Amino acid sequence: MIDVEMPQMGESIVEGTLTKWLKKPGDKVERDEPLFEISTDKVDTEIPSPAAGTLAEILVEEGKTVGINTVVGRISDGASSSAAAAPAPAAVAPPPAAHATVAQSDGASHVDAAPPAPVAASAAPVAAPDTGTIVEETAGPLSPLVRKMARENNIDLSRVKGTGIGGRITKQDLEAYLSGQSGTAVAPVPSRAPAVIPTPAPVPSPASVSAPAAAPPREAAPVPSIVPAAGPANMPGAAPAMRVEPMTIMRQKIAEHMTFSKHTSAHVTTVHKCDMTKVVKLREKLKGQFQAQYGFSLTFMPFIARAAVAALRQYPLVNASIEGTNIIYHRDVNLGIAVALENGLIVPVIRNADEKNIVGLQRSIVDLAARARSRQLRPDEVTGGTFSITNFGSFGSIFATPVINQPQVAILGVGAVQKEPVVIEDAIAIRSTAYLALTFDHRLIDGALADQFTAKVKSILENWTEEVM
Repeated sequence: MIDVEMPQMGESIVEGTLTKWLKKPGDKVERDEPLFEISTDKVDTEIPSPAAGTLAEILVEEGKTVGINTVVGRISDGASSSAAAAPAPAAVAPPPAAHATVAQSDGASHVDAAPPAPVAASAAPVAAPDTGTIVEETAGPLSPLVRKMARENNIDLSRVKGTGIGGRITKQDLEAYLSGQSGTAVAPVPSRAPAVIPTPAPVPSPASVSAPAAAPPREAAPVPSIVPAAGPANMPGAAPAMRVEPMTIMRQKIAEHMTFSKHTSAHVTTVHKCDMTKVVKLREKLKGQFQAQYGFSLTFMPFIARAAVAALRQYPLVNASIEGTNIIYHRDVNLGIAVALENGLIVPVIRNADEKNIVGLQRSIVDLAARARSRQLRPDEVTGGTFSITNFGSFGSIFATPVINQPQVAILGVGAVQKEPVVIEDAIAIRSTAYLALTFDHRLIDGALADQFTAKVKSILENWTEEVM
């Protein structure tokens, strides 16, 4: 058997959510063929199979979050295919309750997670009514969304019938349960009202003229307490004044990572305006020939990346990171390039970016961006970054304050390149300009160093002399 593990998709990532299995137990799988999908704050991607063979077991179900290096499944190679088939009959045998313990003891030597799962799911409903607690064994594996919905609506999952695989409770099951509650929420009203009426009934006093007047308020008292309970149940059927939608796993992870970064680093942003006229004219002159010769467009990003890596070589502290009270100086310049996705953001890494020219940088940027959007990045392509660049100018923004990509200590944001009147030696000229915004970690980098670094990037771009082709 070959173990399939949850990969680490970044230095600060300690867990991932398995969002979808692309193969079923018993399916043939080739080496490097997509096997399952995961979601973290750094990547939402397909994970390839580590070997060729047959998917023998699925140990972690869809929607479950587990730590890195956790075994999520097992693949049987050709030599052990007969052994892989053996647990399959054992999975059919457990339905009779009397044989459940025998099946578990027989399969103990296999340490298979797939056969025990149905046993736990079938046995748990017996224990659930005793405890009344929401346990994973009672309702099958629970996704983060189901847990959240149950917690927010105070739902006892032992009362919800799961329609998913292996009795798993899904979002639709909870919605159906809540709809059923809204239908029965009115029923308790008549049953509680009679319970109140007999209490004021014995009034044998001659002063009965005042007694009936006091009774109605006591009857009415329970009504307000029941009406609010029915109120929330009516909300799903109300007019759609708003729409509530759960975050995707990737968005949840991005939120956690960004919050962690703000809590970790002392964020400060310095901004320099850069005259991009020389770069703009050079690009306009060469972009047609560049496209014809290399098969991809020439953008501003390789120029900015080239200037940044040159500045990082001169100011290595900006390329460093912090570990406790130690400063880690990185020999390599591994440049992260932020790529906007349909449902989030990812930062693939160009390794040894200082060794590449404009053509090499542009090729890497195009390749990584295309594979990021098609969910084909490898785990090692989103790890090991030492400095990042984000081009918010591609969406028209001229200025922003980016958040540092941990554990790095700086990130360079680039605004839109646009023409504007500029005073040059007491004369007004039309120049192409852009804002360079460097966010840095003030725990390690002081303002003077941050400005020196950004000024170096600006100087290289304003006085560009390097050949492109």
